[in-house]
Amino acid sequence: MKYLKLIRYQNLLMLAFMQLIFRYAFLKQQNIPLALSDWQYGLLVLSTVLLAAAGYVINNIYDVGTDSINKPNNVVVGRGITETAAYNIYIGLNISGVAIGFLLSNIILRPTFASLFILIASLLYFYATTLKQIMILGNFVVALLLAVSVLMIGVFDLFPATTSENQAQMASLFSILTDYALFAFMVNFIREIVKDIEDVNGDYNQGLNTLPIAIGINRAAKIALGFAVITFILSALYCNTYFMENKLYIAVLYWFAAVLAPLLYFIVKIFTAKSQKDFHHLSTILKLILFFGILSILVIALNIKYNA
Repeated sequence: MKYLKLIRYQNLLMLAFMQLIFRYAFLKQQNIPLALSDWQYGLLVLSTVLLAAAGYVINNIYDVGTDSINKPNNVVVGRGITETAAYNIYIGLNISGVAIGFLLSNIILRPTFASLFILIASLLYFYATTLKQIMILGNFVVALLLAVSVLMIGVFDLFPATTSENQAQMASLFSILTDYALFAFMVNFIREIVKDIEDVNGDYNQGLNTLPIAIGINRAAKIALGFAVITFILSALYCNTYFMENKLYIAVLYWFAAVLAPLLYFIVKIFTAKSQKDFHHLSTILKLILFFGILSILVIALNIKYNA
């Protein structure tokens, strides 16, 4: 169990689920060729999960001080697992993830794509060691990496199979993936700010310069509120533009119930949030919004099939 806690397996399962649902609930339902076979796509998911796991490990190694204050029950490094063992696990996960990515890139005859896996591993390392201490930038990088995990589906499964005949259709599908990547980025960016507010005591004691430490909890909460309002408006416009106009009424109802209503709840609750418990609750709400927002691609696919 300590090793599962070290790699934060719940987040890894959510990441794998997200990549699988985009392919099998959406792309596989379209009348298009895909570049990867099932086992090759499995390698893509595995590589992404391994790199993410490595990121969590290195983050846990460097977060021992802050977690000892903020989340003492979650500290694994130095207790159940030695720091040396954690570093070895980190190295093994990274080498495995990059190696699989390199293999996959060569299988689809795009060897330069392997650089993407190296970039992800590097950013996760620099986030844990340096970028996390830089106000806003660390939040931006983490949110961006989640968005990249969505875009990788298009890069590896759509782009190599694109021809002059199917270019318009492939571009349309890649555009949908980009929309979801942007949604994932915005929700996760807000969540990273909320998590910084939640962890402000431990971060302050470790000398970090996160947003709530630099400008105060109330101002940081207002910034999170502002981004949440923007996300709410854009999500509502997206629903109206793409779901309503295409008469995907089941998708509309789902989007309102699973995304817009919880976002509105978050906007209202952050006004009165004061304690660490309040911000932890809001962080959980954002995680659920992200999960059910991604799940909407399945609802859309079913709605399209039902309408047809």
